[in-house]
Amino acid sequence: MLEGTPHTPHTSHTPHDAPALRLPDRRADEEIAGDGPGPGGEGDGEGGTPQPGRGRPAAGAGEGAGGGLRRSSLLMALGTGVSRATGMIRVMLQAGALGTGLLATTYNIANAIPMSIYTLMIGGALNSVLVPQLVRARAEHPDGGRAFEQRLVTLVLSVLAAGTVLSVWAAPEIVAVYTSDTPKNHAAFELTVVFARFLLPQIFFYGLFFILGQVLNARSKFGAMMWTPVLNNVVLITMFGLYLGLLAGPDRIEDITPGQVDLLGIVTTGGIAVQGLALIPFVRASGFRFRPRFDWRGSGLRKSIAAARWTLLLVLANLAAMTVVTHFAGAADQELPTGGVGFSAYNYVQGIWMLPQSIVTVSLVTALLPRMSRAVAEHRLDDMRADLSHGLRISGVLIVPAAFFFLALGPQTAQLLLAHGAVDAASAVPAGQMLQAFGLGLIPFSAQYLLLRGFYAFEDTRTPFWTALCIAAVNIGLAAACHLWLPARWAVIGMAAAYAVAYGFGLLLTVVLLRRRLAGRLDGRRLCRTYGKLALSAAAAAALGRLVAGACSGASVPAGWASVPALAAGGLTMAVAFVLLARVLKIAELRSLPGLR
Repeated sequence: MLEGTPHTPHTSHTPHDAPALRLPDRRADEEIAGDGPGPGGEGDGEGGTPQPGRGRPAAGAGEGAGGGLRRSSLLMALGTGVSRATGMIRVMLQAGALGTGLLATTYNIANAIPMSIYTLMIGGALNSVLVPQLVRARAEHPDGGRAFEQRLVTLVLSVLAAGTVLSVWAAPEIVAVYTSDTPKNHAAFELTVVFARFLLPQIFFYGLFFILGQVLNARSKFGAMMWTPVLNNVVLITMFGLYLGLLAGPDRIEDITPGQVDLLGIVTTGGIAVQGLALIPFVRASGFRFRPRFDWRGSGLRKSIAAARWTLLLVLANLAAMTVVTHFAGAADQELPTGGVGFSAYNYVQGIWMLPQSIVTVSLVTALLPRMSRAVAEHRLDDMRADLSHGLRISGVLIVPAAFFFLALGPQTAQLLLAHGAVDAASAVPAGQMLQAFGLGLIPFSAQYLLLRGFYAFEDTRTPFWTALCIAAVNIGLAAACHLWLPARWAVIGMAAAYAVAYGFGLLLTVVLLRRRLAGRLDGRRLCRTYGKLALSAAAAAALGRLVAGACSGASVPAGWASVPALAAGGLTMAVAFVLLARVLKIAELRSLPGLR
C-alpha cells in the first residue's frame, strides 16, 4: 500500500480519544533530556513565512515556533483521529458487507488502482517535492508565490484530467497489471474491470484534494486537509450500512447484481469527490484565488518537474512491490476463495497496522516539513537535526507500544474489528495473524517515513528513490519466497512479515545516508537510548498484557463479542504497565502524552 492513501482503514476512537501530543519547544525538550539548552532559532510560528533576506530568527522565537508546531500537530492529530475513527467504522461495515474473500478482493483491487495511478502520475511529487517549492516561492517571489501556485494548480489539474480519461478507457489493461485474466479467474477479472471503470475517476478528485491541501500546507493551514476525509468516510459508512441493511450480500462473485455494483462504484467515487471539493472554501479563505494559467514556460516549474522525476521513480519502485504482493495475495484468494487469507485481509490489516503512524507520525511530518525546509533554506542544520530527533522521539512514545500491542493482541484486535456480517470468527483468524506479522515493523516504517522528509527538506529526491528501490527489492524477494514456498493459508502472513523486514532494512540504510547529509550527526546516541527504553518497556508490558488477555479469553459473552473481554483487559494492562515502566526508566518524552506531564 502506498503511503498516505486516504483509503487506509482507520481506528475506532471517538474524537475525544484521538491522541493529542504535547509538543514542547525544542529548547525545553533539550533541557528535559539533560543535555543543556538546545540550538536557538526556531523559525516562524504557525502562520509565519520567512521574508526575502530574513536571517536567523531573533531570540525568543523558539517559543512561538514550538507553540505553532504544537497547535498545528494537535489540530491535525485530532482531525486525523476523527477521520480514522469514522474510517474504521467504514472498514468494519465494508468487511461485514463484502467479507475478506475473493468477492471483496475484486472491489478492493479496483479501489486501490486510482490511488496508485494518481501517485504515479503526480501524487508523489505533490507529497514530497512541491511543499518546499511552494514555501520557497511564497518567501522569494515578489507576488508571494501567487502566480507560481496558479500555474502549478493548472498544470496538476490538466495532467490529472487527461490521465483520468485515458485510465477509464484503458481499464482492462490496467487491471491486468494487478490480476491476471485466466479461465479460472475470468469472472473475478471482469468484475474488477467493471468496478475499475466506476472508480478510476477518483484520480482527478484525489489530485484536487492533494493539490489544494498542499496550497493550504504551504500557508501553515493544516487542519482542513485532516478533517475533510471524514466526509468521505460518512458517505461510505452510509453506503455500506444501506448495503448491509437493505440488500442481500452475495457469497460469490457470480451472485452480485448490477444494482449492487452500481451502488458500490458510484458512491465510492462520490465520497472522494466530496472530500476534494470540500477544500475549495478553505483555500479561498486562506487567500488563494484560482486563475487558470498555461504560461508554464520560463515560470520556474521546470525545477519542480526535474526534482519530481526521482519521486516518480520512487513511486514506480513502490508500485512494483505493491503489484507483486497484490498478484501473490490474489492468488491465495483464488486458491481459498472464502478463507480470508489473501489480498482483502492483507489490505484491511495493513490499514489497521498503519493507524498509529497515520495519526501520530503523519501529523508531525506535515507540520515539520515546511519548518525543516525553512531551516535548510537558512542554513540552520542544527535546527534541522533537532527537529528530526525531536519528531522521532515524540512519535516513538506512541509508535513503539502500538507495535508491541499488535504483536501481542493482533488476533483479538482482528476478531473485534472484522468478525461481523460476512466474516465469521474462523475467517478473521488469518487477519489476526497478519496483524501480528506486521507488528514490530511499525517502528522502522514510521521512523523511516519521518527521516525521508529530511531529504525532501533539502529538495533531494534522488536518495529517497534509492532507498525505496532497495526496500522494494527486499520486499519483492521475500514475498516471492513466501508465495513459492509457503502454503496459501500462510503465504500472505509471510508477506506481511516480509514487509516489516524490508522496512527494517530501509531504516538502517536511510539513517546511514541522512547522517552524511547532516555532517555525520543525527543525535544517534539519544535516539538509541530513548528507543531502547521504549522497546524494553513496551515488550515487558506486551508480555503481561498477553498473559492477562489469555486468562480472560474464556469469558462468557454474546456471540461476536468473544474477543472484547480479552482485548480490553489485555490492552488496559499493557497501557498501565507501559506507563509505569516508562516512568521507572525515566523516559522524558512520556510527558508528551496528555495527562502524563
